[in-house]
Amino acid sequence: MNDSHRNVEIERRDVQKKSDSSLVASTFIKYAAYIIIFFGLLYFLVKFVFPMF
Repeated sequence: MNDSHRNVEIERRDVQKKSDSSLVASTFIKYAAYIIIFFGLLYFLVKFVFPMF
């Protein structure tokens, strides 16, 4: 066999996972703030409002 006339085309595909780390960080900070505010409100209710009843 004569391999010099053989035409082989190799298609290369690079699959990259797109993730914006700054978007992930800002979303995490936003939901962490929501959780802190929620637990702060619960603490306020338990410590100051419920003892009034």
